[in-house]
Amino acid sequence: MTPCVYILASGKNGTLYIGVTSDLVQRIWQHKEDFVDGFTSRHKIHALVWYEVHETMESAITREKRLKKWNRAWKISLIEAMNPQWLDLYGSIL
Repeated sequence: MTPCVYILASGKNGTLYIGVTSDLVQRIWQHKEDFVDGFTSRHKIHALVWYEVHETMESAITREKRLKKWNRAWKISLIEAMNPQWLDLYGSIL
């Protein structure tokens, strides 16, 4: 399992969700299928628009906490540096 931090979006410049997982494929599938009732299912946030792989879960969690404190403009810049079209990257991680 590879620790990752990820950002989901409801659409381009839409509502964002930042999370951390040790299994990115499974976790994004859970979000897409609204497997767990929560923020992402209520707000229809299903597109994986950014992710970052980490060596340890500790570093991934630290990064997630930092990103959650960023202002929205910084988060959008981070997404657009990796994914300027705001494409759903889920297919590329399968």
